[in-house]
Amino acid sequence: MKAVDRELLDAARAGDAVAVREAVDGGANVEVRDEELRTPLLLASLADHVEAARVLVAAGADVDAQDARQDSAWLVTGVTGSVEMLRALLPAGPDLRRTNRFGGVSHIPASERGHVAYVREVLAVTDIEVDHVNRLGWTALLEAVILGDGGPAHREIVRLLLAAGADRELADGDGVTALAHAERRGYAEIAELLR
Repeated sequence: MKAVDRELLDAARAGDAVAVREAVDGGANVEVRDEELRTPLLLASLADHVEAARVLVAAGADVDAQDARQDSAWLVTGVTGSVEMLRALLPAGPDLRRTNRFGGVSHIPASERGHVAYVREVLAVTDIEVDHVNRLGWTALLEAVILGDGGPAHREIVRLLLAAGADRELADGDGVTALAHAERRGYAEIAELLR
């Protein structure tokens, strides 16, 4: 690996936007990979280094490049819940159908983790498939209920997903609907929303 490429990886990981710009201007490969196949843009996205990511996007970095775990800069925004990073990456034209190792798109982990602002934004500014089904047989709506805690954040996410047209009747791989899961868990307010 060239020294300038290593400098770019280190600068992106540290969130040093000035050093990222210097490395790019010095001929660094914006698609260089570390030992886990992470690109500089993915490293910046994972740590929510928005300014470093903006420099990399402007330099043409691939927002969909996936690492050994099938994470990409775009996909991890759903894990971190960073609306600012989502906005920084959108100009790069992310593939909204690209999936992570679980077969999910970005709003599924965001729904599971209770990232209300992220779910609101991604539904408002993209045409992401609200009812995308991952390898577990779960949609964002099912994940919000099954893996959520039934609290205010997950209730709001259920509201947002339903308002965006989520199919409340879409069942998991065992034929269990989000409503049935909510009832089993005692999430009365979510169950009411789903009725």
